[in-house]
Amino acid sequence: MKSIVQKLGSSLASVTRQPEPNVLLFAFLLNLPWELLQIRFFERMPELAHWDGVAVCVRAAAGDGVIALLAFWAIALLAGTRGWIARLSIRTLCTYVVIGLLYTVVVEYWATQVAGRWQYAAAMPRLPLLETGLLPLLQWVLIPPLLLWVVRRQLTQP
Repeated sequence: MKSIVQKLGSSLASVTRQPEPNVLLFAFLLNLPWELLQIRFFERMPELAHWDGVAVCVRAAAGDGVIALLAFWAIALLAGTRGWIARLSIRTLCTYVVIGLLYTVVVEYWATQVAGRWQYAAAMPRLPLLETGLLPLLQWVLIPPLLLWVVRRQLTQP
């Protein structure tokens, strides 16, 4: 039994030393409160049953995690290594944020203007011309630096 526990612990430790699971997990955890705080800025969200609203926010935070992971992989392709996060620079951070911002603009525009997946409430501040919500964009300016700091710290701890 002890051998199985040791193997499981060793396997778990090897997973937590990889950047991708950390990016995905911490992106989800950091974005979930933001998604919950945005509820009043989306039409029909405040009227949903409590757990239905929570489920929508959990799905959105999971999507944010996927965006964070895609941006991570884009930087890894540009840097030629998945270990770029250990040598984080201002340039790399800015590139990471810009990739996420561009993706967010496209998704928000498509979802609100083309597919009708969701609509902003009147309280949502918006970008002129594209009508993209400013809060989803602000999310991609504020959370990624914290995300990369947390992941870097997790990966470089002894």
